[in-house]
Amino acid sequence: MSQNPPNLRPDLAPRARISDTRRHGQPTIGMVSLGCPKALVDSERILTRLRAEGYGISPDYTGADAVIVNTCGFLDSAKAESLEAIGEALTENGKVIVTGCLGADPEYITGVHPRVLAVTGPHQYEQVLDAVHAAVPPDPDPFVDLLPASGVSLTPRHYSYLKISEGCNHKCKFCIIPDMRGKLVSRPAFAVMREAEKLVESGVKELLVISQDTSAYGLDRQHGSERGHRSHIVDLARDLGALGAWVRLHYVYPYPFVRDLIPLMADGLVLPYLDIPFQHAHPATLRRMARPAAAERTLDRIAEWRGICPEITLRSTFIVGYPGETEEEFQTLLDWMDEAQLDRVGCFQYENVEGARSNALPDHVPDEVKQDRWNRFMEKAQAISEAKLEAKVGQVMDVIVDDIDADGIATCRTKSDAPEIDGNLFIDEGTDGMSIGDIVRVEVDEAGEYDLWGVLKP
Repeated sequence: MSQNPPNLRPDLAPRARISDTRRHGQPTIGMVSLGCPKALVDSERILTRLRAEGYGISPDYTGADAVIVNTCGFLDSAKAESLEAIGEALTENGKVIVTGCLGADPEYITGVHPRVLAVTGPHQYEQVLDAVHAAVPPDPDPFVDLLPASGVSLTPRHYSYLKISEGCNHKCKFCIIPDMRGKLVSRPAFAVMREAEKLVESGVKELLVISQDTSAYGLDRQHGSERGHRSHIVDLARDLGALGAWVRLHYVYPYPFVRDLIPLMADGLVLPYLDIPFQHAHPATLRRMARPAAAERTLDRIAEWRGICPEITLRSTFIVGYPGETEEEFQTLLDWMDEAQLDRVGCFQYENVEGARSNALPDHVPDEVKQDRWNRFMEKAQAISEAKLEAKVGQVMDVIVDDIDADGIATCRTKSDAPEIDGNLFIDEGTDGMSIGDIVRVEVDEAGEYDLWGVLKP
């Protein structure tokens, strides 16, 4: 019985899984997709365009005529991972095109890897295609190479990320995403709905709504209506919920109108799950971060949300060791955690990021203190998680099947678990006849620190 902790760095997702779509004699492209789910959606769009132009998709370096590396540049550790991936692609293939967030600083990349063919920034799809055309000219077959009806997906067929906007208007001092991806630009609601409808028609059972700031969706469009759909997160969530798939909301800032989403969760239109980046709890720390500093009001809101929808799952991420963080401020965070009793928690130690305003703040915390605070924070978060999961023993719930291994053990997720980030529910027996993507009823009979085990219910 394994108890693997969930991904505590939700903005550093595992590398995407690439399916083989090669045809003999066809030019082929490989893709290494790093970073968050938003970058994964960018990779899917690039590959969909390439498929439409006659390119095959290779799952390995040796079978590709060129490789695209979609990078992450949010933290120094992410930059290092991206540079390593570029170097590996150069060694294994030789023809490498770089895109993504780290591509916003091309000299940083070419200074380390001067042999890359081209460097483009985030969501610069046309420039990526131009670079591919220059490296590997297309050879389309009009009888075969048509745009796939559902596009190219880098996730399992039963769930899909749905990007509703790009960019962010916040000015958090530790973050450079607005510099890399620009200000908020929302997709029209009718376009989001059209994509969602196609995904559900193709068999997708779960839609994971993503953006840099989901709550702000439509603000740049003055929350206007077009073709029968209003560009506001509450309206969009309601419309998506009517499609019959699970709808999971990520990156939701705690604006006051988020309260209006909770009744949709209580009514079953949207999963009772909110992914909210609180980052800290002490008002002084939040001010230095340039974040909303009303931590006490946040606790009141959490209590209100739970009053409306008692089964709601709250997920968040936090930073420990932020410049100037005192022991008193950190203790306030621990005390706040005792009050908030969040269900899913990720935490990372503060890192300087090139270009971030927080780098210039005084009183940086020593590494050994950051590590100690991270350990103490995660010990508390783990205890809360373990108690909350133990309370689920005996409950009957719906789960979605993500995988079934050769021994017949099914890896599933409850409505409280996002893929690649949160925990799992395992079914050890009786899985004959089950398929990946099925939604089944189970009774929870065992709990660990992060995961559950259950038995099928008739």
